[in-house]
Amino acid sequence: MQTTRHPLPPSLTCQRIRVSGIVQGVGFRPTVWRLAKALGLTGWVRTDPRGVEIEACGTPDQIEALIKRLRHDAPPMARIDAITSRFAGSVSVSEDFFILDSLGGRAATMIGPDIAVCRDCLSEMFDPENRRWRYALTDCAHCGSRYSVCNSLPFEREHTSYKLFSPCRKCNAEYRRLDGRRAHAEILCCPKCGPQLRFLDASGNEVAGDAIAHAWQAIQRGEIVAVKGTGGFHLFADARNAKAVARLRERKHRPVKPFPVMFANSRSAIPYVQFKVGEPGWLTSPERPIILLDKRPQCDERLPGIAPDLPRLGVILPFAPVHYLLFHEAAGRPAGTAWLEQDQELALLMSSANPPDEPIVIGNDEALARLAGIADAYLIDNADIVTRCDDSIAYSALGGLQLIRRGRGHAPATVKLTHPGPSVLAVGGPSGNAVCITRGDEAFLSQHLGELSNPAALAGFEETIRHLLKMLDVSPMLIAHDLHRDVFSYAPIRDMARQRVIPMLAVQHHHAHVAAVLAEHQLDEPMCGLVLDGGEAGVDGTLWGGELLWVDGAHFERRAHLVPIGLAGTSEAAHEPWRLAAAVLHHIGCNMEITRRFAAQAEAPRLAAQLDSDAEKADSSSLGCLFDAAAALLGLTQTSAFPSHAELLMEGAAENFGTIEPLASGWRITAEGQLDFSPLFLHLRSESDARRGAALYFATTAAALADWLRKLLPANSRVALSGRCLQNRFFARELRFRIGECGLQTLEARRAPPNDGNLALGQAWIAQHYLLDETP
Repeated sequence: MQTTRHPLPPSLTCQRIRVSGIVQGVGFRPTVWRLAKALGLTGWVRTDPRGVEIEACGTPDQIEALIKRLRHDAPPMARIDAITSRFAGSVSVSEDFFILDSLGGRAATMIGPDIAVCRDCLSEMFDPENRRWRYALTDCAHCGSRYSVCNSLPFEREHTSYKLFSPCRKCNAEYRRLDGRRAHAEILCCPKCGPQLRFLDASGNEVAGDAIAHAWQAIQRGEIVAVKGTGGFHLFADARNAKAVARLRERKHRPVKPFPVMFANSRSAIPYVQFKVGEPGWLTSPERPIILLDKRPQCDERLPGIAPDLPRLGVILPFAPVHYLLFHEAAGRPAGTAWLEQDQELALLMSSANPPDEPIVIGNDEALARLAGIADAYLIDNADIVTRCDDSIAYSALGGLQLIRRGRGHAPATVKLTHPGPSVLAVGGPSGNAVCITRGDEAFLSQHLGELSNPAALAGFEETIRHLLKMLDVSPMLIAHDLHRDVFSYAPIRDMARQRVIPMLAVQHHHAHVAAVLAEHQLDEPMCGLVLDGGEAGVDGTLWGGELLWVDGAHFERRAHLVPIGLAGTSEAAHEPWRLAAAVLHHIGCNMEITRRFAAQAEAPRLAAQLDSDAEKADSSSLGCLFDAAAALLGLTQTSAFPSHAELLMEGAAENFGTIEPLASGWRITAEGQLDFSPLFLHLRSESDARRGAALYFATTAAALADWLRKLLPANSRVALSGRCLQNRFFARELRFRIGECGLQTLEARRAPPNDGNLALGQAWIAQHYLLDETP
């Protein structure tokens, strides 16, 4: 539509309104159109790379009402960061209100995350009279894929992987019907014009017939089916079939690491888990994370091999239409949606579809190649996934949802910073990786990328960086990375910096942890941070991990730390808690106990001799190492099958015992202000009840840390808490309570995980401060 400027009638005013935030691909323009029409306004609305722009003409009261209703009546998937307006002086449209075509240009907005299919779409899918009956790619402007199918901005069909599917006549009519929920829904489709499901056998041969029926039959036979959904493929199996679970463990080389379970609804999960207040709501949220819930006593018996010996079960509800269709098939294909609220017997093991430590699979050919020998069959469609996005994992904590892995549904939502700054790229660390890019006063934290330990993982890491830089249309002025230059993952970062001629900034690991919390809480003031993790390189060449840091922008001071323990064989110790326990025994003067206590370990005599010699040892102040050492001393485990394994066993044992008072003499503070847990470990070495010992350990460490802070910090101080140990729910709860008792206030990570998933956010915050400090 061509527009011409007209003089403004004296009784009216005309405003140019700018709306920023997540306002593309969510049905925002049709919502503005409906509100404007209802208020009797004339003008237009359009999207551009900066967000949504509106020209509204009417009385001042009408325009004020529009601005108010934009916030209150925004579409469900929208997030409004700011609304600004200015006087236009003249009008370009005087007879009606229109939706204009989008403008190109430099991006200044971002696409929203992928969210679960909405109830209205489910009603259509399960209505035999509807043309989308049992259609696995059903969505609308209020739900479905966004980030994972978008190539560039603005979010329009031609910039998505759905550009290959031309809408049919009926879909086009829905797109143009401005009072419907599919108005300007960019990836809408139907069985006639959209992607189609296919079922393939293990060799990749298509099996004729109903794809959903075939997939359900395969699951019933105990087979493992790779299912393409939102953000990538998942492996599905019958969670109650012990042989199927064991087979998947063997194929994925995952002997004990827990699997999540998908249920049709919260009610169907009740026989397996106990809900606390608010947890069912988190399960049904549009983001659909995996929620860690307390097991019922009979859970392991009913779901053999799913989460052995652990206190919690990861539970998720269906989020993609294809998931609902599997439950629908198992329920006998009932008409309507009443069955969605009823008990469903089916429990599906759901695991990310990937070989060990590699990125989640997103392509059909990629699935056949990378999942060969893991999957028995494949349920696929012919729509491409642009960006892989693994599941988010969280638990319900005091103050809201605590993310421990930030993925689908939460990425790439922004963290608002206190002020605009130069664009920087922060690349996180080699473990639990995520990357972060800043633009103006926003930090865009990527989805969880995992361990950068193999070529496939590094390729996914580089792919994510390229995609985010393209989407955001920025050129970073600095690349921030972890101080520890992991040989494998550092090389591509260095090469990227050289190719783009961008300087690099090394950021100390624990400094970044504190900075991430300050960034999330929009704070720039100097503050102390307590960082508790598994141990990373400090600036003095030792391993840090129990640190009290004073952080002032790009600068920090190490104010205090735990008394260091000398470790021998640090690379092995990360996976073998008994080695950490041996180091603690040597530290407290009980070296003679090592060989006897760990007689099952062939290396125990040699390690005891090494610890007792003058051989060089690595000093570590890590609380995470002490967590693992306590687990080994208490007999809970001597080896770790996956990161945090020992801590989870400690957590389960402590929760089984219940509350206990801390050991009054369990710690001491040295003259140098270091915190020493030797008295606690002298007690634990003779503790006969592992459950009591675990509860005592957590209660005492929390009380000791709080006492330490109370003596080192002024009254009523605020302290930022971060690090992997804070993802342990039992310990975090104890620590928060004890610090509060001391009259101190805590700030914690929420939108980013407290573990290494928040490193990139902290690195980016520090890098911006560094550049601003350097600016004359």
